[in-house]
Order: sequence, then C-alpha cells, then structure tokens
Amino acid sequence: MQAIVARQYGSPDVLRLETLDRPAPGPNQVLLRVRAAAVNPLDYHLLRAEPAFVRLFSGLGSPRRPIRGVDVSGVVEAAGSEVTRFHPGDAVFGTCDGAFAEYACA
Repeated sequence: MQAIVARQYGSPDVLRLETLDRPAPGPNQVLLRVRAAAVNPLDYHLLRAEPAFVRLFSGLGSPRRPIRGVDVSGVVEAAGSEVTRFHPGDAVFGTCDGAFAEYACA
C-alpha cells in the first residue's frame, strides 16, 4: 500500500510517499480502506513536534508511528475477532493513527 510518512520531525519537506505492508487489525480494531483523510492542526503539531511536549506521546527523537494523518473516512475491509459493531462493507468516519495511507487500522 502507499502511505505518506515522516520518519523525522520537521516541515512538510520531510513527508515522503512510501510503499509499506498493509496493516493487520488487532482483536479490537477494524482495517479501513481509506476513501478520504483531512489535514488539521493536530497533524501540523505532530509533524513538527511543536509544542515540545508533543514528543512525550509521539516519540522523543523521531515519530513512533511514521504514517501521518488522524481524521479518516472509509470502508471497513476487515474486523478483529472482538469487534461486534462494525462489519466489512460498512462506511465509517472518525480518527485513527495513519490516515494518510490506502489502509489504516482504527
């Protein structure tokens, strides 16, 4: 799958399009086929690690999760074993880590 990643903190110049493996959903997650993702102020702060306390939950030296994006909408492709509310084919929207990719887990 294709994804927008930032392997270091900085300006939008650090963003790269990379080919990565499709994520696998955990027992209480769903795998989404992303249809749309929005850019918002949180994405900016996580990309630049500003203010500095952002690094406490995002990673001290570099981002723990390199795929950017938080707001997402898409279609459920697969559901974990403990998921009962959502099923493949359901259209959903919300937040997740890594929305700027073809697939994301939420």
